[in-house]
Amino acid sequence: MKDDEPFVLHDPDRLKALAHPMRRRMLTHLNIHGPATSTTLGELLGAKTGTTSYHLRQLEKYGFIEEIPERSAGRERWWRRAAQLPRDMRAPTPDQLAPEDRAVLEEFHRIGFEEDRALLERFPAAYRADPDWTKGSRGLARMTKQELNDFHEEYIALLLKYSHPADDAPPDVRPLYVRLFTLPADET
Repeated sequence: MKDDEPFVLHDPDRLKALAHPMRRRMLTHLNIHGPATSTTLGELLGAKTGTTSYHLRQLEKYGFIEEIPERSAGRERWWRRAAQLPRDMRAPTPDQLAPEDRAVLEEFHRIGFEEDRALLERFPAAYRADPDWTKGSRGLARMTKQELNDFHEEYIALLLKYSHPADDAPPDVRPLYVRLFTLPADET
C-alpha cells in the first residue's frame, strides 16, 4: 500500500478492536499525548491496570499500537501508536463487509458518534476560551453523489496536507479534533 492511499478497515476483527470505547480512548490518548504505560492509562481513564493491559494487548494484536522496548523494563511496558499505522484510515462501507459483519461497523460508528457528540457539546465553552484554536462551520450544499465523493477526497487530502505527524511537528503545533460529516437535508 502506498503512503497516500487510504487504508480501509475491511477486517471485521480489526474493526471490532476499535469498536470498544476504552480502546478508542486509549488510542486517542496515545495519539495526542504520546507513549504511556498500562498504569498511566488506568489512572487517566479510571480503570484497573489488568483491564487496560488487556485492551492494550488487543490494540497491539491488531497493529494499532506497539511496545517501546527501549523504555520498557520488567513488568512496566510502554506503548505508542504503531509507526506503520496509516494516517488515512477509513471504515468500510456496509457493502464491503459480509452481512454478518455489518453490526460491528454499526457499533464502530455508534461509538464514534458518541465521541463526536461529546466534542460538539464542548464546542461553545472551547470557543469562548480560545477562539483562535476553535473553528466551526455549518452549511448547506447541493452536490451530486460524485461531487460529494470528490469533496470528501479533497477534504481528506487537505486535512493530511496541513496535519503534522507527532514526531515531525513544529513546536507551536497543537493536536486538534477535526470533524466533517454530511447528511441528506431532504430526509428530515
